[in-house]
Amino acid sequence: MNGFKSWTGTALGAALLVGASGAWAQADEARAKKIAGGSCFLCHGVQGESTSEIFPRLAGQHAEYIAKQLTAFKNGQRKSTAMVEMVAKLTPDEMLALGKYYEKMSIPREEPKDPQLAAVGRYIFYNGNKFSGVPACVSCHGANAEGSANLPRLATQFSGYIHTQLKSFNKRERTNDNAVMHTVVEKMTELEMAAVAEYVSSK
Repeated sequence: MNGFKSWTGTALGAALLVGASGAWAQADEARAKKIAGGSCFLCHGVQGESTSEIFPRLAGQHAEYIAKQLTAFKNGQRKSTAMVEMVAKLTPDEMLALGKYYEKMSIPREEPKDPQLAAVGRYIFYNGNKFSGVPACVSCHGANAEGSANLPRLATQFSGYIHTQLKSFNKRERTNDNAVMHTVVEKMTELEMAAVAEYVSSK
């Protein structure tokens, strides 16, 4: 009998924990939606689709990666006057909630605007350039350019935005994750950067 009581108590406790967790998740999502609707949508779109290649698409991006970048803007590792003001009052929990909010969204795959350029990018993405020492992008960003919690999803991102970020890493103008990315892009030509950006944007 005592065993039964112990089991039912444990089961009840687990059920309450799951219920509480679900309630917190709903509260977090509601908070994230309010924040996104209040300011983020102006640049990044209502569904994270972005309004311009200047601003990254957030739909489908990894929650942890979004939170990491928001933190970088807040502590000055990434430079952007607009973003610094946006994140100034955000807590770590709110940053992660925003990440989870956008991670659930998706953007339809688009065909590359320049198929020949994308073909060059495809080769570099999977094979690198052994003649100049450029490593294959696939080793970090995955076969489908989907990235991971610590590495950005590149698939369906604007090619123009990716190209700009590659150039920023190369010039050390982007100061977070630069130690890794600078060694990757320092040997890339302008053509290779544009080609890779064109290819992964259509993944």
